[in-house]
Amino acid sequence: MNDIISFLQTIDTPTVCNAIELLDVRPGSENFTSSKIKCLYPELGPMAGYAVTVQIETVTKMEPRDPEITMSLYEAVEASPKPVVVVIQEIGGHREFASHTGDVMTTLLQNFGAIGLVTDCNVRDFNEVRQLGFHTFAVGTSPSHVYCRIAKVGMPVQVHGMTVRQGDIIHGDINGLVQVPFEKLDELPEKIAKVRHDEKEFMDRIRAGGFTLDDLRARLLGK
Repeated sequence: MNDIISFLQTIDTPTVCNAIELLDVRPGSENFTSSKIKCLYPELGPMAGYAVTVQIETVTKMEPRDPEITMSLYEAVEASPKPVVVVIQEIGGHREFASHTGDVMTTLLQNFGAIGLVTDCNVRDFNEVRQLGFHTFAVGTSPSHVYCRIAKVGMPVQVHGMTVRQGDIIHGDINGLVQVPFEKLDELPEKIAKVRHDEKEFMDRIRAGGFTLDDLRARLLGK
């Protein structure tokens, strides 16, 4: 499985999405993020890894903090196949104020094997985390960690259109994020190669000059 992760780290996310469609294991409209989620450090290139899921309550205080639950996050990261992508869902109120991670938590997660993080809210310590080279996908930034209670670890979460379960493969770059299905996973490199070949062949034909509407009609309609 590490071979497929290493391979996916060299591929852009739109190509991965196109290849997943060719696998025909789910509708193309499922399990990728909306424009709400931003890649904060696009210079790091594509990210691919195994999800560790967590729910956090940041501003409101429905329950007291539980150090054992907090520990379970870091234990889950250490126990997970590597590399790890931590995927966070906010369960509290006032989501626009919620900042889920900063440089201290990021350093801890990185220490136990995480290479990236996805959150449906905000992060902070933008410049400090950039120095760590840690893939970060978030709605934006917010300065205070407020209350920040880790509520649950290992459950399915939803992040702006993408459903993620513990152990799922997550892929992302500046274009957004997609959950990579395990069904027919061994066929994915072949489908990626096909997407790249077909797109290159088509664009090379257009760029060569003389490509007409009749040529396009023949390609689209087979006439």
